[in-house]
Amino acid sequence: MTLKYKKSYRFAIKSTSLITIFSIVILLFLQYLFFEINFFFTLVFAVLFFVFSFFVIQFRVEKFIYHGIENIFNKVSILDKSVLRSNPITTDMQTLMSEVNKFATDKKIEIESLKVREEYRREFIGNVAHELKTPLFTVQGYISTLIDGEIEDEKIIEKYLKRAENGVERLIEIVADLDMITKLESSELKLDVTRFDIVEAFKDVFDMFELKAEEKDIALMFDKENYRKIFVKADKEKISRAIVNLVENSIKYGKPKGTTEVSFVHLTDNKLMVRVTDDGLGIDKKHINRIFERFYRIESSRSREVGGSGLGLSIVKHIIEAHDEHIYLESKLGSGSEFSFTIQKSAMS
Repeated sequence: MTLKYKKSYRFAIKSTSLITIFSIVILLFLQYLFFEINFFFTLVFAVLFFVFSFFVIQFRVEKFIYHGIENIFNKVSILDKSVLRSNPITTDMQTLMSEVNKFATDKKIEIESLKVREEYRREFIGNVAHELKTPLFTVQGYISTLIDGEIEDEKIIEKYLKRAENGVERLIEIVADLDMITKLESSELKLDVTRFDIVEAFKDVFDMFELKAEEKDIALMFDKENYRKIFVKADKEKISRAIVNLVENSIKYGKPKGTTEVSFVHLTDNKLMVRVTDDGLGIDKKHINRIFERFYRIESSRSREVGGSGLGLSIVKHIIEAHDEHIYLESKLGSGSEFSFTIQKSAMS
């Protein structure tokens, strides 16, 4: 496929005009010295000389630019010919340089983006391997011990089997979360939007975590004693999953005898803000921008103790953004955290 040109005659006209004027001056001066000045002859000469010079210069300029661009394509492998060929190449050098500079800038940005993605990919693979390695080695260790047959105490055997089962459950949890986040990122997971009561959804989640909250003496509450029903339009299953992750996270990192409080703010007639607030450990400012990344952990040792796949907040973010909504985080180290997200209200709420 050959390059297409958007011809510009400005350079050729200017150059031809200057050369023609100079040639006429020389011709008139020679006629004055040696012959009579013949204006008709001079005019014909000027016209023919201008036309000839114009086509020669224009042809040479186009050929020069053509070979120049071809050399760039052949010598600089990073340039993609198809990008420049998608639009005609102008023969005006100033415009051409502007287009090439823009192309180079875009490519630089693209390269930087690819470097960031590559670094993210390496970090992600390392995190996945690390997350899977711990429960795998745990399960392998307990099962190998039992296979060796050196333990006869039934209580110890039962304890080892229970720990191996916990390791398998953790593996299943990590794989399930990875599967969900992959589908969310690739838009394979379709939303089933329905009308449901979000207050009731939170009550169901509170019931689910009642025992776990009692272990740390954490109170699960709404900021008002009696919330009326608040109906929203969203995928109930996915939003419930996001609520589960947020409430579970607040209990995991909440302080003993603390609280997890849910509140609702009516932003507009069709937009609701949902807030999940705790008075737990809080998050340092330097971690806030990365807290929704997959497997990102503030303190690895603390996170390992409380368990989880390390994908909970990342899943929440993807679920909310899949609804074309936004999630926010406000936190201060030692003063707790507030996760909030917007959601569309139902017209009949």
